[in-house]
Amino acid sequence: MKPQRILPRLYRVQQSRLETYDTWTLESEPVDGDGVFSFAPGQFNMVYGFGVGEVPISISGDPAKPERLIHTVRSVGAVTKALCSLKKGEEFYVRGPYGTHWPVENAVGHDVVIVTGGVGLPPLRPAVYHILSNREKYKRIVLLYGARTPQDMVFTSELKRWRARFDVDVETTVDAAKPGWHGNVGVVTTLIPRANFDAQNTKVFICGPEIMTRFTILELQKRGVTTENIFVSMERNMKCGIGHCGHCQLGSVFVCKDGPVFRYDKVQPFMSKREI
Repeated sequence: MKPQRILPRLYRVQQSRLETYDTWTLESEPVDGDGVFSFAPGQFNMVYGFGVGEVPISISGDPAKPERLIHTVRSVGAVTKALCSLKKGEEFYVRGPYGTHWPVENAVGHDVVIVTGGVGLPPLRPAVYHILSNREKYKRIVLLYGARTPQDMVFTSELKRWRARFDVDVETTVDAAKPGWHGNVGVVTTLIPRANFDAQNTKVFICGPEIMTRFTILELQKRGVTTENIFVSMERNMKCGIGHCGHCQLGSVFVCKDGPVFRYDKVQPFMSKREI
């Protein structure tokens, strides 16, 4: 492992943007100009809040613009609460990037279906950026995004811009509608039967709650998508980022080191066992 991936680098917040009532997007740059690093779509960093601790956070920015490091953080614990409270000019540490990535190169020449829910969209956003920047290399592009309510959706302005394009199909849905919502109502899996893609020539990227992932795969299999063409992100229980602590061990693999992105047929045996 390269030393620069283990040693933390100091970053300074350039912009902090509220996405939902509990989720913030932090745009930052290295305090040391030599701290810029490249990353692949789907990789994550270990992000450290001073005096509190560190947590794994997926990189949610554009891989073509590594000088602008972006993390989208949901405030669910002491560390993430501290990170979400950072203001412009304040600093934090980053080490990484770690993990496997979405197989965007392997998907060239295929339809690409992206299915995600809630804060599962940030880990997939770099893949969307890459695919749209290289649009001529891919066939149909379908993005299906679900959230509990309209207020739980992230990147809403960006979703509107993507939907306005003629070369990508974007569908959103919410579990519970509120006044003013005129879109789909229902879980994200209800969008799969009517999505336009060639099941025999499709790569699928999925990131979201495990229950969503399970039922999404069932619906995809009904359409004829095979498990070796389905890729899932399993960002659960990661703690050290380098496979030393064993906190994220899943059967014989370590999610932080061997994942977080897996080809589904490789982890299917583990996901079917409740005790794991």
